[in-house]
Amino acid sequence: MRLSLGITPKSYFSLAAANDADAQAFIDAAGITNATQKSAVNQLVLDLKSANIWTKMKAIYPVVGGTASTHKWNLKNPLDTDAAYRLTFATGWTHSSNGMTPNGTSAYANTNLTPSTSLSQNSLHHSFYSRTNSDNTGADMGCNYISGNTSLITMSLRNSNTFYSRLNDDTTQLSYSNTNSQGFYINTRTTSTGYSSFKNNVKNSITVNSSGNQTNVFYLGAVA
Repeated sequence: MRLSLGITPKSYFSLAAANDADAQAFIDAAGITNATQKSAVNQLVLDLKSANIWTKMKAIYPVVGGTASTHKWNLKNPLDTDAAYRLTFATGWTHSSNGMTPNGTSAYANTNLTPSTSLSQNSLHHSFYSRTNSDNTGADMGCNYISGNTSLITMSLRNSNTFYSRLNDDTTQLSYSNTNSQGFYINTRTTSTGYSSFKNNVKNSITVNSSGNQTNVFYLGAVA
């Protein structure tokens, strides 16, 4: 005997909106599977586009996924090539769900990006989100002078409780007291006569002429 309850099977479809295409390209390349991280990456792309600054960026490293193989990808161009500015890591990094931390001695990451060929001398910026409080000598990121070009792009978050930076100049450092290196930092130059540095939206500025565009590669965790 068969009993029919008159139930008609129905098909159900997800109503969730698709991710932004650029966000999805990064998610696929990096192999991100965590739903929260996917959502965060997608929202980052949407916010940058909404602010009309997405097209101004050359390299963005969300540092999600917890491993070197997921942290290396450039959100703007998620291809595994030097030309796409994916990170190349030296030894000494600790990769985790909290981000990536250098050992302070041998760790650095090569962005494969050379400012003189990819960035404008008087219209450029670099930024960094630090989740670690440390007091170090030397620079946390940038590119140093080489023969024939002494313009520096450097950022030292906390060196003897002082922040230091340069942005295409070789004469005067921008500096201010900084007893905790945690926070979001931005260096930005929009003119040939000076630039500004922000920590968590607090602005410091300096009047110093740009002296050239750096021809060395930009590094994270070091300068070269």
